[in-house]
Amino acid sequence: MTEMQTLAEPSDCFEAVAKFVRNTDADDIPDRVLQTAKLLTLDLIGVLAAAAKLDAGVIARNHAANHWAAGEGAPKARMLFDGRPVSLPGFAFAMATQLDNLDAHDGWQPSKGHAGAALFPALAAFAEEQAAMSGREALINMVIGYELSYRAAAALHATVEDYHTSGAWNALGCVAMGARLRGVSDEVLRHALGIAEYHAPRSQMMREIANPTMLHDGTGFGAPVGVYALLIAEDCFTGAPAALVEFDDASPHWSDLGHNWLAEQQYIKPYPICRWAHAPIDAALDLRRKHDIKPEEVEQVDIFTFAYSADLSCTVPTTSPMAQYSLAWPVAAALVRGRVGVDEILPSSFSNADLIAMTSRIKAHVAADLEARYPQDRLARMTITLKDGRSFESGETIASGGPDPQPTEAEVVPKFRQFAGSVMTAKQVEAVEKTVLSLDHEESDFKALVDLLADMKLRET
Repeated sequence: MTEMQTLAEPSDCFEAVAKFVRNTDADDIPDRVLQTAKLLTLDLIGVLAAAAKLDAGVIARNHAANHWAAGEGAPKARMLFDGRPVSLPGFAFAMATQLDNLDAHDGWQPSKGHAGAALFPALAAFAEEQAAMSGREALINMVIGYELSYRAAAALHATVEDYHTSGAWNALGCVAMGARLRGVSDEVLRHALGIAEYHAPRSQMMREIANPTMLHDGTGFGAPVGVYALLIAEDCFTGAPAALVEFDDASPHWSDLGHNWLAEQQYIKPYPICRWAHAPIDAALDLRRKHDIKPEEVEQVDIFTFAYSADLSCTVPTTSPMAQYSLAWPVAAALVRGRVGVDEILPSSFSNADLIAMTSRIKAHVAADLEARYPQDRLARMTITLKDGRSFESGETIASGGPDPQPTEAEVVPKFRQFAGSVMTAKQVEAVEKTVLSLDHEESDFKALVDLLADMKLRET
């Protein structure tokens, strides 16, 4: 990226972004995009709920309650599925950290990352200060957040060598939503974008993948940085122009804003595992089903995939983050259990003898042809060799869940029920599902949804 560029006045690109943030309404957004935003919101809530029982979520909520409290007279928000009030940045930190630590949410393939895990927590935080917020306004804000976040991601990946976490750019989407909702001036928006970009965690993703921890994809700090950036800009704190928006080498990534809707070009993960492992998981499930493969029959599993996927761990995990950044472990779960769900990334599964034995039989290999097609496509091939000498090949497998074709309501709703149902009662699942799926109705109330989630008590948390 250009190291220095003096901008005495707002760039044309910023002016276009500000206009988009301020003026976009439901009539400007194709209905299919708003429908996608509704399904993404439902999915994010299901993942957030299921993640409540992970250690990272518990720690983050307790930390926010102890150290991110709101000052006297300052805005505050009650943490979802918890109810304790904290500051708006504290809310964003706790909810984004919780969501980010269950790797089952949406993403845009060229970004190599995720926006929704920051956007929904930020939107819910800002909603607390609104006298009212309709469901349609919430969906419009989610779309605006996605469009800004992913263009910032594209600009970052195109202009720097390091592969940074999602928190490096989804903070800008959080700023945009807050700026629209709070009605700030373009000057405040410009400073807030600059502050968010400057302070957002440009953390190296591969370091976390090599050493999995609760840091995950940086979103736990991307979301609160975005919220805080807007609030402090309102207090007249200044920030340099956002290079990912205003510098010359970034501007081409913003030329189709409002015309090419990136929000509808996302995938929704069917499994709570790094996206790079999804094609191998799908290949394993397909071969198991087609050939009725029994775990005890397997001699060796060879996975051929792109380099980042092959770099994922092939050892038995000892923590949930390690399981989510593994390749062999979820493939072993697919072959042994026929599923890869929340239970498979919890410590209660890590001592399972069958999973451990299958993990030891799995080997990963980089395939040059599949590497050449990354990141646009996340592909894999698999060969399973049995102890009797037979072998089965998957052929080229593309990860399920989208983006082409986009996940449908018939696919997203069952996943929501599965994830949310791991901690909610059937009545709670039904109430949340009904409320979210009606967000596009004229009488819908997003603040009522936030209150419902803040009041809700989960099982096993």
